[in-house]
Amino acid sequence: MHVQILGAAREVTGSCFLVTVGRHQVLVECGLIQGSRDRERHNADPFPFDPRQLDAVVLTHAHLDHSGRLPLLVREGFAGKVYTHRATADLCAILLQDAAYLMEKDAERESRRRGDRRPVAPLYDREDARAAQQSFRAVDYGQRIRICDGAWLTLRDAGHILGSAIAEIELEEEGTRRRLVVSGDLGQPDAPILRDAETVRRADLVLLESTYGDRLHRPWAATWEEIGGILREAREHGGNVLIPSFAVGRAQEILYVFGQHFEEWGLGDWQIFLDSPMAIEATDVYARHARVYDEQAREWHGERAQPYKLPNVHFTRTPEESMAINAVRERAIVIAGSGMCSGGRITHHLRHHLGNPGTHVMIVGFQAIGTPGRALVDGAEVLRLFGEEIPVRAKIHTVGGLSAHADQAALLAWYGAMPGRPPVALVHGEEKAMNALAARLRDDLGADVTVPSQGQMIAL
Repeated sequence: MHVQILGAAREVTGSCFLVTVGRHQVLVECGLIQGSRDRERHNADPFPFDPRQLDAVVLTHAHLDHSGRLPLLVREGFAGKVYTHRATADLCAILLQDAAYLMEKDAERESRRRGDRRPVAPLYDREDARAAQQSFRAVDYGQRIRICDGAWLTLRDAGHILGSAIAEIELEEEGTRRRLVVSGDLGQPDAPILRDAETVRRADLVLLESTYGDRLHRPWAATWEEIGGILREAREHGGNVLIPSFAVGRAQEILYVFGQHFEEWGLGDWQIFLDSPMAIEATDVYARHARVYDEQAREWHGERAQPYKLPNVHFTRTPEESMAINAVRERAIVIAGSGMCSGGRITHHLRHHLGNPGTHVMIVGFQAIGTPGRALVDGAEVLRLFGEEIPVRAKIHTVGGLSAHADQAALLAWYGAMPGRPPVALVHGEEKAMNALAARLRDDLGADVTVPSQGQMIAL
């Protein structure tokens, strides 16, 4: 019995872990590599295993850096089931279709650019995404299910996005039993809408995410104060607020928090645009799965017929509606994808408004190295969009406290609550974050910590 680290090794994206028990193989996660174009080209690399030989796939949540290569896996011959929470299955129906559509459009543009040369094929298309969706098998939290000979799966609530899960995989070979725990992405305690990550009671090896393993988030109260201050400052300047947002999780959190602080932040004075068809669809999914909310959010949801529809929120679905937003020169709050400013409608709004000193850009999520969002966070004076050099005169705010990822203290607390201090391998983080978390795990908790490299095999 062993697990091989085939993605998210000393980097944040591209989660992929191959578990072997006897003659059987289970893949945990099948995510896209995200970031610079050079990094993303590796998504087309052949899988380092035969998809036809896989017995099952376990998916912890819907974000594309965990799920985004599933259509390619199915096209390459995987014929088993993808086991995941039912809310994740619903979200993936949206995310994978959207990813395929964008890949098709990118391929069309590149083919036109090349002219008479060989046409460019997308990594996968919408038909591949539909085929992958047929492989999904919905699992509830706490439900123990046999996924192949010698392997059983139980999902625990991870508190990261709707349906996110910690995967407990029990393995048995020739009378020997082992339990592998894959954290997926863990949420920050007391985050809006969702419950806190569940504690795991036993493990023989933990694959632990480390995205924010080297830092602490601001307390929630300070984060709400910070956002309120940004909105007050923007009102005084008379400009707009642009919020690059992940369509799943972050967009819904922002709408929820806006509803909680509507009067306090003077939001009735603004026009608010959710400018993302995918985020609008994901918001509908969030509204259907209120039973996995925390107690406060369940009460809030139950009091409203349309819980995320504030009185002055416009859900802009069409390109024409999105383009019309740019005619609004002040007191518009625009929530649009992509979350790292690497594509989508937010890039058009940045193109129109980054040069305006009255514009405020609120960065509310992780920005991978090589992305335009990371460049803004790092203080870029010019941003290249659509082949143009756009001057950055807008004020950039990095609201780190709104992260959906556990910070260092929360990661230590989650692992520290496990009896026996099982061995832990750190994944899903940049090396600086991993090394900092590894040091704290060793020094504070006496943990046996590995920071595995790409392709490394860990015996169970």
